[in-house]
Amino acid sequence: MKIENAVVLVTGANRGIGLAFAQALLARGAGKVYAAARNPTSVTLPGVEALQLDVTNPQEIADAVKKASDVTLVINNAGIAQPGGFLAADSEAVTRRIFETNVFGVLAMSKAFAPVLKANGGGALLNVLSVASWVNGGELAAYSASKSAAWSLTNALRHELAAQQTQVLGLHMAYVDTDLTRGFDVPKSSAEDIVLRALDGLEAGADEVLADVLTQQVRQGLTAPRPVYLPPAH
Repeated sequence: MKIENAVVLVTGANRGIGLAFAQALLARGAGKVYAAARNPTSVTLPGVEALQLDVTNPQEIADAVKKASDVTLVINNAGIAQPGGFLAADSEAVTRRIFETNVFGVLAMSKAFAPVLKANGGGALLNVLSVASWVNGGELAAYSASKSAAWSLTNALRHELAAQQTQVLGLHMAYVDTDLTRGFDVPKSSAEDIVLRALDGLEAGADEVLADVLTQQVRQGLTAPRPVYLPPAH
């Protein structure tokens, strides 16, 4: 899919990776960029059209479909995280809350906009996933589980939308320097670098983009004699 003249909706576009997507799309000549956020006043990037959208709110999704009926690319970027393992006292509540945005939000947006993409020639979905789709060490247990589910959802959508010629791209990356990872003392990629690789992959017709070296190593490690998702052997 070509970015030039595309009409794009980016969820969670007020900061972090979503903001970087909006900036890069404008720079590449997108015809229009809908920058969606729960609070549209938090969208301050010149050149985009701010759109009120909570991906867990069915009415706001329906309103977005009406307002953005010209969309040819949907970037499902909105996501939330919370540290903690599954044995924490509040893990059920945390997991439900995270899944509402990271899984059911992606599902609802994809279902709602699939007919729009079809009507506009097929277009594309780009789902922001994570290296955590494949490994879960318990530090961000619910987030990792949600990204595993979103990866599976993305794979299914790729099959289901093939008949209408909608490209479905899954974007995997490790730590990115955003508000979401502010408390983690680990090497981080810039949001701009991740987005550059994602959009290059989209334009090349890719199904998946492994946007940094660590993600590429983890993907290879899934088939190691002792896969990377298992604890170290003692």
